[in-house]
Parts: sequence; C-alpha cells; structure tokens
Amino acid sequence: MAKKYFYDTEAQVLWQDRKRWCGLPWSFTRYSIIKKDGQYAKLVNINGWLTSHTEEINVYRIDDFEIHQSIIDKMFGVGTITIYCNDASCDKLILKNIKEPFKVRQLLNKLVIEERQRVGVRQTEMQF
Repeated sequence: MAKKYFYDTEAQVLWQDRKRWCGLPWSFTRYSIIKKDGQYAKLVNINGWLTSHTEEINVYRIDDFEIHQSIIDKMFGVGTITIYCNDASCDKLILKNIKEPFKVRQLLNKLVIEERQRVGVRQTEMQF
C-alpha cells in the first residue's frame, strides 16, 4: 500500500495496487491514481525500496490504452496495461501485472474525459 506522504494531504487516492507475481503483491513497484478536486488527477508509479523513483503523469495527457493478458495472467486475475501519453518525460507507462486491469482502464478512461473537460484540452486525431 502506498504511503500517504507521497501525495498532497488533501489528495484522494482513487486506486492503488502493486506489481504482482503469481497474483500476489510481492514487489516494490506501486501504482496509484490520485485526484485533488478541481486541481489535478495523476497516475503515479513508484519503483524501489531503498532508493525509489517516482513518475507522475497528468491524466488528461493520456492518449490510449492497451491491455495484455496471457493465459497465466487470466488464471491469476491480473493483466498489464500499456498507457500511451503525450508527456515530455514519458511517452509510455506500463502497469505490469495489476489486479483487474479492465476496471482500472475503465476508471482511467472516465478520469481522462473528466480532466480534459475541466482543463479544456481537446484530443484531435490526424490520419494520413
């Protein structure tokens, strides 16, 4: 479980999980979706135990999702979500072996739409 001090004290943790091995959270990789009403919604990836690396992506910058589940992942109820985003520091974020990946994708998709409306960002697609 992610510690409270990683986030703003008024931020609400909407979802959190760890990278799983055989369905069990035996990892030092933690994922969270946090939201502070009227200000931001972020996807946070924290790696490490003694030395940690924290990566944050504003939810409105997410462009697309991809879910991968092998037969073993399906047996343990986990999956990997690849998130493609329009961010200067990170163009792709991988949430490996998380529990209930389809529910997480649905939550993120809802948040992306809400945040884009709040911020006033429009997604346009160009096909050549």
